[in-house]
Amino acid sequence: MNETQVLEITRDGLLTLLLVVTPVLLIGMVIGLLISLVQTLTQIQEMTLTFVPKLVLVFLALILLMPFMFHELKIYSDRVFDIIVAPQ
Repeated sequence: MNETQVLEITRDGLLTLLLVVTPVLLIGMVIGLLISLVQTLTQIQEMTLTFVPKLVLVFLALILLMPFMFHELKIYSDRVFDIIVAPQ
């Protein structure tokens, strides 16, 4: 394994990480923004009002996106294993 392959594996790993994590982070950010907007409009400043809905919706997003996340991680791991097994 040479430097080029190591850099390729690292780059692919980072891109896969971004691809897998971005949808869940975006959902959490949008929900947090909407809840903050509602809190600002109603002047209700309750910490559990922000925490519980965001926690539940991010958990649901993880469950719903699990097949996509698994598929992308499987593709990446197959690629890495093929590079490891390939003859030099």
